[in-house]
Amino acid sequence: MSNEISLDSLDREILFHLRQDGRLTNVELAKRVGLTPPPCLRRVKRLEEAGVIAGYRAVIDAEAVGRGLEVLIDVEVSATDRKTFLDFEDTVASYEEVTEFRRMFGRPDYFIRVAVADHAAYEAFLTGKLTGIPCVLRVESHLTMKTIKAGP
Repeated sequence: MSNEISLDSLDREILFHLRQDGRLTNVELAKRVGLTPPPCLRRVKRLEEAGVIAGYRAVIDAEAVGRGLEVLIDVEVSATDRKTFLDFEDTVASYEEVTEFRRMFGRPDYFIRVAVADHAAYEAFLTGKLTGIPCVLRVESHLTMKTIKAGP
């Protein structure tokens, strides 16, 4: 038996509008999806309680907070025991510069997205933090030329 919630077209429309603007009032959201506020609020609450809506957050302009350089990093590690992997993950996840961190199937072992002020700050992160972790075998950096589409 699946825990997956069944979504109808109104639920999907509600999710679309909340992805675009999570600060919409219930009244405005209801107007956009063609409901009155009480049933709209019930649907939003059901989506929240079911875990479909996992939370709300502010989208920060990286440039405005001095982190305008984004670098995507592929990392391979030389570890065969679970503790080394978990220690690596805990260490990297604790770095303020890391905005996304994924363990991958196949190669690379990890994908890391960092946001820093400039190339010097990235070099400091790379040499002072990431490559200093004993199990790091290989690092490949990718600098963004142009962002075509970014997640919410």
